[in-house]
Amino acid sequence: MSARIQIGEVHHVRLTVANMERARAFYTEVLGLDVAMEMPPGVLLTNGKLLIGLRLAPDAEGGSFDDRFDENRVGLDHLSFTATSRQDLDNALRILDEHSVPHGEITDLGAEFGLYILSFRDPDNIQLEMTAPYS
Repeated sequence: MSARIQIGEVHHVRLTVANMERARAFYTEVLGLDVAMEMPPGVLLTNGKLLIGLRLAPDAEGGSFDDRFDENRVGLDHLSFTATSRQDLDNALRILDEHSVPHGEITDLGAEFGLYILSFRDPDNIQLEMTAPYS
């Protein structure tokens, strides 16, 4: 049997964005993350448990303000955040609506999974999700 690399929890995620100000506003004002560190031309955000880095595309001139994420390309499909309860998802729906953020409805994945999910998109169309266990 060959040796396996031992890995732990995800340390951080870094997202490439088309517009730093727009992305920063979404992640701080809608998702409530705080700035942990300025990392020009990007920023590192946190909620105390999770680190999310935002950076402009390396060739910002080659992209455009309207470039959109597509989970059908190789790479990231979506990023899911843990919620503690179904009520957290109901509260998230209200906040998403207040900020005019497009979203799906809360979906019950059934007893096999014991989860509810809520999907929505950031300003660059990156699919985000909140997942809450059955209570």
